[in-house]
Amino acid sequence: MNPYLSQLHPYPFEKLATLKQGITPPAGKPHIALSIGEPKHATPHFIQEALLRHLHGLTQYPTTKGLLELRQTIADWTCRRFGIPAGGVDAETQVLPVNGTREALFSLAQAVIDPADKPVVIMPNPFYQIYEGAALLAGAEPYYLNTVEADGYLPDFDSVPEAIWQRCQLIFICSPGNPTGTVLTQADHLKLFALADQYDFVIASDECYTELYDDEANPPQGLLQSAYQAGNTDFKRCVIFQSLSKRSNAPGLRSGFVAGDAEVLKQYFKYRTYHGCPMPVPTQHASIAAWNDEEHVKHNRQLYRDKFSAFIEILQEVCDISRPPASFYIWLKTPISDTEFARELFAQQNITVLPGSYLSRDSGGINPGANHVRIALVAPIEECIEAAKRIKTFINSLS
Repeated sequence: MNPYLSQLHPYPFEKLATLKQGITPPAGKPHIALSIGEPKHATPHFIQEALLRHLHGLTQYPTTKGLLELRQTIADWTCRRFGIPAGGVDAETQVLPVNGTREALFSLAQAVIDPADKPVVIMPNPFYQIYEGAALLAGAEPYYLNTVEADGYLPDFDSVPEAIWQRCQLIFICSPGNPTGTVLTQADHLKLFALADQYDFVIASDECYTELYDDEANPPQGLLQSAYQAGNTDFKRCVIFQSLSKRSNAPGLRSGFVAGDAEVLKQYFKYRTYHGCPMPVPTQHASIAAWNDEEHVKHNRQLYRDKFSAFIEILQEVCDISRPPASFYIWLKTPISDTEFARELFAQQNITVLPGSYLSRDSGGINPGANHVRIALVAPIEECIEAAKRIKTFINSLS
């Protein structure tokens, strides 16, 4: 067996299942699941219809590169969304459709890492566990860059030792952040560009939450947007990952894309032709419909804003809770250990949240996820309101 498999950690939800094992929550309180970031809003009907209209495409083997129409739609959307002039993203060389960002984040690392050179992959801590697994199975050493309250839950690139930058081949960034909802600025990106130029590594920006933001007039800055504005119009060393899962409430569609540096994508395309993961033709047509429409995305954002407002209004009386600039997560500080909080909340109120320490690793003498829980406001607003009331009761009981 691949010896790197033994280095993989259990997935957070495996740990959560073990934590809850043997507990019988109160039967009179229906379960409310706020642990998994799976959107529960309805997938727009027109996306479903586009999928159904093209089911005849099941008779075709899809190509790895995908339909030109899809790639052009993605290129055009990327330019519109991130203020890049029309034609600034080349559909032929700078875009690849992928089966969701999870698959792509993992496989990109396998394509770009040279395991013979003692490589390091830098990632935020807490993090989406795919980053760690991708690094380990590519033969790289993960470096966990703590994102703590004192730094606004943002990564401090200046804290990374010189020796780590010298070995770095890939850095994962996540903006808006999972689980924190924080957003990297253009200044943060510029600092990374300078480091990438100096040390020659690829910046992989996980941007699957960019379309879920609080201020309609202030959408999150994207990596390619910053690169273009800085004069890096070829997006050298930059790749972004986007998805329809959160934006369009279509997690089961498994549709996203990678865009950026043509040289990186050329090698990644070569890898993917062997990896065997082309997007089915009906899915591609449904994706074209989704990327071409913004009205459903605006409506989606408003649904989350309403839930944040209602949830925070109830809980702000009993805890320090803030509204993140983006994503659909609340990164809540806990008055007791995060695992005890999650376990007892389930036992007493039949609500499932995710302990923050399950999303992070010990680094620099701390676990930056400790004493936090991640709450995904994905349930219908009525359930979110009910959950907030029960959590309020639970926190009061701790006093």
